[in-house]
Amino acid sequence: MEKNPILRLQEIMFSSSDKAISKQISKLEKVGKIKKIAPRIYTSNFTDEPEEIIRKNIFTILGAQYPSSVLSHRSALEFKPTSSGNIFVTYTYTKKISLPGITIRFMEGYGPIDGDSKFSGELYVSQQERAFLENLQVSRQLGPESKTMTLPELEEKLEQIVRVKGEQGLNEVRDRAKEIAEQLNLQSEFAKLNRLISALLTTKPSKILTSPVALARAFGNPYDPVRIALFEKLFQYLTQLEFENISETNRTKQAFRNFAFFEAYFSNYIEGTVFELEEAKTIITTGMPLPSRDEDSHDVLGTYNIVSDRQEMSITPSNPDEFLNILQYRHSILLEARKSMNPGEFKDRNNKAGGTHFVDFNLVKGTLIKGFDYYKVLSDPFSKAAYMMFMISEIHPFLDGNGRIARVMMNAELVKENQSKIIIPTVYREDYIGALRKLTRKQDPIVYVKMLRRAQEFSATIKADNMNEVEKHLEACNAFNDEDDVVLKII
Repeated sequence: MEKNPILRLQEIMFSSSDKAISKQISKLEKVGKIKKIAPRIYTSNFTDEPEEIIRKNIFTILGAQYPSSVLSHRSALEFKPTSSGNIFVTYTYTKKISLPGITIRFMEGYGPIDGDSKFSGELYVSQQERAFLENLQVSRQLGPESKTMTLPELEEKLEQIVRVKGEQGLNEVRDRAKEIAEQLNLQSEFAKLNRLISALLTTKPSKILTSPVALARAFGNPYDPVRIALFEKLFQYLTQLEFENISETNRTKQAFRNFAFFEAYFSNYIEGTVFELEEAKTIITTGMPLPSRDEDSHDVLGTYNIVSDRQEMSITPSNPDEFLNILQYRHSILLEARKSMNPGEFKDRNNKAGGTHFVDFNLVKGTLIKGFDYYKVLSDPFSKAAYMMFMISEIHPFLDGNGRIARVMMNAELVKENQSKIIIPTVYREDYIGALRKLTRKQDPIVYVKMLRRAQEFSATIKADNMNEVEKHLEACNAFNDEDDVVLKII
């Protein structure tokens, strides 16, 4: 005689036509081990609300109760209910079923086809190309009640494909979508998809696109939307703050140049181009590189030639074209001796530092142009400087010299408005790098802005009329120290 199956308690359990299982469900409910939270649905979770339990287990429910159903339309791309609690499923009939916290919108249509993935139990999910076609169907509802995503949202998903997988990847999506359109009678939807893809690949007029990121690609300036969102966060934080002016004290020609020497020295030191102070002085005073370290010497000399020129450092961009031209011109001087690094040219391959991958080389120009939109709105000199420095550092537009050129562009914003420039001394290197990382990885601008403001307050104490006196002051502030337990003093 066959034994009755033994049910294990799970968060979600279902009634069954099997009498033995039905009997055990009834017994568990009577003894208070489970409770009913929806038709044919039980739970052993007595802590959370039914709405939370249903939402957490909705795909398990669909797979168990509606075999061969297909998570489709926007739900196949979002994998979650809409803000109004709707989830969209293609099935054998059209019907709306309400569960606690969720409304299942069944739509009659084709079941799973070759390429659709089994997702949970007997629930399938529309493959990407099928989902694109489904989302281009006409919807009578709007917003979270609509079965389809908005057109800009679809454009951004298509743009992400071409950004990550290139034109070939997007063309493969188009080819597969064409096959599916024939199979599911979605030819008109494919025609729409084909026009969008053609516009993204600039083979059709871009006026049909509406998403900013898709339009940027169509016009030849694709950008990194993740970085732009990060720049927006820094921009928003900066606009909420007021910064007291810290005026430039080194206004004489000699004082400005003396300060520039230490600015160039520390900016290179922080990037690993390390010289003894007297060696650096020799390079600057003679204008000649050390024979044994030609390229490194030119890096220090190139940095100094830019930051010691008050006229050059008073130039800031007023439009995106000027921004790109200034950036590339200064980089060409900075890295003049490193021909292998293509001085003055944006990178032609990707770069990274440790585990941080910088903006893809194909997206550099577009990300700089898009990021400039926030820069041009800022008015406070310190805010503009902080934003400019982080934007360039985060994009890393060149093969080498990115940190140095970022600090050059930062200080130009301050020179233009007669504000104290910023030096990042050796002792402050870890504070500087840590603050940049926190903004990049945690999207937290607070530490970054505090770090940079403290660096400016320190820099404003440097009275650079006399080189020997400056050196004594920097030593007293621990500026040259690279030991872990030593901190920067502001005297």
